[in-house]
Amino acid sequence: MTQNRAETQAESRSARIVLGAAVVTNGLVAGVWYAYTTSVMPALARSDDRTFIEVMQNINDVIQNPVFFAGFFGALVVSAVACRQQRRSPARWWARAGLVLYAAVLLVTSAVNVPLNDQLAAAGNPARIADPAAVRERFEDPWVTWNAVRLVLGTASLVCLWRATSVVRQASAYFVSAAGSSASR
Repeated sequence: MTQNRAETQAESRSARIVLGAAVVTNGLVAGVWYAYTTSVMPALARSDDRTFIEVMQNINDVIQNPVFFAGFFGALVVSAVACRQQRRSPARWWARAGLVLYAAVLLVTSAVNVPLNDQLAAAGNPARIADPAAVRERFEDPWVTWNAVRLVLGTASLVCLWRATSVVRQASAYFVSAAGSSASR
């Protein structure tokens, strides 16, 4: 029985660590959307058309790196693992909501933002674009709007996963308290 309890405690600790990793990775990704919304895109809005296109093309190239992808796709993986580990926990609904919301972030990114990025890249060298204002017009407003959607979804996912950690802590405190009460009788 002591070995069983130790295994259960180790599994519970592991599940809390994975849930914490889901919170952190979701927070990092939501932070990227937040940074775009609050600084990058407003700053670029002040730029001329060719500068806007060039900078966005450069950002879209640079962001495709192992560190970003580890967080971007890792958030989905650790959220899915956390959801699986919490399937019998009172936190399961919060973990599921966090996973579904983050999956929606991936869906919006792959269905809208990435195709817009690809169209911008296909426009070519900004110095050689005949009508940079038209290229920017087709890109900027939709991209900014859908980035705001990603920010809302990502933040909601983060909040749900954070709430799951609170529920897990409350449940753990209850069970420790209950075990102590029955042991002292």
